[in-house]
Amino acid sequence: MAVTRSAAKTATRGAAKPVREGVNMPTFVWEGTDKRGKKMKGEQQARNANLLRAELRRQGIQPGVVKVKPKPLFGGAGKTVSAKDIAVFSRQLATMMKSGVPIVMALEIIGNGQKNPKMKKMVDDLRIELESGSSIYEAMSKYPVQFDELYRNLIRAGESSGALETVLETIATYKENIESVKGKIKKAMFYPIAIIGVAILVCAVLMIFVVPIFKEQFASFGTELPAFTNLVFGFSAILVKWWWAMLIVALAAFAAFMYTYKRSTKLQHTVDRLMLKIPIIGQVLQNSSIARFARTLAVTFKAGVPLVEAMDSVAGATGNRVYTDAVLQMRDDVAVGYPLNMAMKQVGIFPHMVVQMTAIGEEAGALDAMLFKVAEFYEEEVNNAVDAISSLIEPFVMVIIGTMVGAIVIAMYLPIFKIALTVMG
Repeated sequence: MAVTRSAAKTATRGAAKPVREGVNMPTFVWEGTDKRGKKMKGEQQARNANLLRAELRRQGIQPGVVKVKPKPLFGGAGKTVSAKDIAVFSRQLATMMKSGVPIVMALEIIGNGQKNPKMKKMVDDLRIELESGSSIYEAMSKYPVQFDELYRNLIRAGESSGALETVLETIATYKENIESVKGKIKKAMFYPIAIIGVAILVCAVLMIFVVPIFKEQFASFGTELPAFTNLVFGFSAILVKWWWAMLIVALAAFAAFMYTYKRSTKLQHTVDRLMLKIPIIGQVLQNSSIARFARTLAVTFKAGVPLVEAMDSVAGATGNRVYTDAVLQMRDDVAVGYPLNMAMKQVGIFPHMVVQMTAIGEEAGALDAMLFKVAEFYEEEVNNAVDAISSLIEPFVMVIIGTMVGAIVIAMYLPIFKIALTVMG
């Protein structure tokens, strides 16, 4: 354990600012041998190489190579902190605190185990804020992107109730379930898009490089070509001459759409509403939004967050603008005294079962338990639907690819058949 512990904390003891300077210290990689002659290596923060060598000797390690850790050339230092990173962090922190490890020590252990530089810096900053007297809620508030309003509200509720360990475990489970559902949705959407993208690329290569060769050959025959073949040759000529312009226009259109989409709630609502109407995929997206709504509301309600306040966080967690707007409308209805199930019925996008389960939960005083059941049911529905889509989409995609490529092949062989019939006749 002594080998992996950061030397930064030890090296700065007794200094005027023992914790604030630690984060800005350089990271060194070192190699050495222990008392048994066994080779060891690692990386630690320190003021300089000499202080790190002294710290290693104190730990019983004879240092050899000690040098500043080189920065990666391409993108490693810019790696972002993903939602999955936060889910893993939440589980690690919950597990260690459940085991009785103090939160500051837990953050130190987690930080030292991070390979993502930005994640490590964030965890180190959290530890430093706690050591300087801030609460974990205040520390996490400095990272609003990584720790959203929902996450911070749950942490604040856990701190105020003295049940931070339990709340952290609930958050970890919640994050894992939400990320699992997101992963299933991405899997359902990505596979057909990727296959169709490859098919378009293959067709473009054929049209730009292969079809012109056939065109030259057929021109030498001096015979009239079929209309379909001429159509393919015409499209090929356009691609050969203007492929770069078409690519620029496509990329510019995509960039403009994404720019507008991120800034226009009206466009988001329209796109998400249309997505919900896509056969099969739309049902999966709807079930996903209901599952995320139910689980998020259950977690916040169980943590003691007031219902109206919780609805703001729940709205942003649904993953679909149609459901986001509906939840905000429900929040306004609940704020003026409507029961939650009545507010759900008014917006008209929740299945009858969800409304009834919510009503039973409200009447029995077990709303969180009922919502957890709803979440589990719809998460299972998403899992089953994605598995079914994965098995059904493959032949469908093969038909699309076969049609696209086959059309080009047929267009190239039609003149050959025509010439053969002419010769035979």
